[in-house]
Amino acid sequence: MAAFIDDRPIGWREIMLLVICSIILFIDGFDMYFLGKIAPAVAEGLGGRPVDMTQVFTMQQVGMAVGAFLMPPLADRWGRKPVLALCLTVFGALSFVAVYSTSFTMLAWLRGVSGIFFSAMLPIALALLSEMTPRRRRALFMSIALVCFSGGNLGSGAMTAWLLGSWGWQIAFWLGGILPFLALPLLLMVPESVPFRVQRNPQDPKIPATIGRIDPLAKLQGVIEFHMGEARKAVQQSGPMAMFGPRYRLQTIILWCACFLALGNIALLANWLPTYMQELGNVPIEEFAKHMMIGFVGGALGTLTMGWLMDRVNPYILIAVFFLIDAVAIAALGILPGGSLIFIIALVIWNYCQVGGQTGINTLATLGYPPEMRSSGIGWAGGSGRIGGIAFPLAGGYALTLLLPLETIMFATAVPAVIVAGLILVLGWENRRWAKDQVQPQPA
Repeated sequence: MAAFIDDRPIGWREIMLLVICSIILFIDGFDMYFLGKIAPAVAEGLGGRPVDMTQVFTMQQVGMAVGAFLMPPLADRWGRKPVLALCLTVFGALSFVAVYSTSFTMLAWLRGVSGIFFSAMLPIALALLSEMTPRRRRALFMSIALVCFSGGNLGSGAMTAWLLGSWGWQIAFWLGGILPFLALPLLLMVPESVPFRVQRNPQDPKIPATIGRIDPLAKLQGVIEFHMGEARKAVQQSGPMAMFGPRYRLQTIILWCACFLALGNIALLANWLPTYMQELGNVPIEEFAKHMMIGFVGGALGTLTMGWLMDRVNPYILIAVFFLIDAVAIAALGILPGGSLIFIIALVIWNYCQVGGQTGINTLATLGYPPEMRSSGIGWAGGSGRIGGIAFPLAGGYALTLLLPLETIMFATAVPAVIVAGLILVLGWENRRWAKDQVQPQPA
């Protein structure tokens, strides 16, 4: 089956899968990041201060952490499509309910439960896309889909800049509810992952039908069992706990630590950077939202650059360099004049390296695990990042109460990026060591 998928030309079915997964990730990015951009407006609407949003951000991150650990294993058991449909339905419905929030506590609980479902969209959609795309284009297709995830972040910025003043903070939740339901019918056009079906049951009678949808000319008469090549050997240890076996243990630990720091930083800056700039940098939230839209260009270029370069240069050194530059850009945002040209350039570089670097980590996680644990591998690494996403925004809110200078906050925020760079270099060393150990000695 691996050869069947890898040898296929890129046709309209592969492009359609890419488009649908990209739309789903756009919606996921919108729902995940819009709250940070409207936090001051929500706080004012609920009769509080921006710092009162800390409990909302924290509950959202708790829900995202729970969802990242809970939902991807369900996708490895039930299938990618059913769990994606469940997630779209639930967090879309809860977004509608959030429109009528009357207190910070009510909104916090709604965002917490929503987080369980929208945090699972990224790993499951990436697993589906990677498993149904030929290897020679896999990294590129994943990068394009991740650009659309970042595009959801951009969409939330556009919504803040142009709709917030006229429609109020509720417009974000209305859009966050409508978009998932519009995407649901698109899942009917996507086949279930063939590698998932093969790993679960090589004699599944649905496999020939799925292959027939992909390639009507495929000749399957007499075929009663399908294999995934070398991945078949791993099925005896399938399931999430196989990530802690000898082959994947250190890789899993390093990816968890890297995601804890990298996604923690993303959560901190997504939730608090607009508020920091308004409260400490004297940059109005609407103006900063427009700057962030310019910064999105950097994120999109970083994602595409990472996907293109990972097939051509050492991916571990590449990702480490991205995060080191990311650290410099974050620190620069704390000392440059807000709204100036050089500030916007630093914002673009930060987005380029932060989003591109995280794309690299996601790609390492996606390609580093076999199909029977792929959703769990991506999701649980992301889950550790969501735990970081709980701790980091808490620290960010606490920093706001201490009235720390902007430069102090941004310099402290740059430190995790440096640590991530070191972790990725260690992961590269570990994978090279493992590959060398697997080389069989030649007989004398």
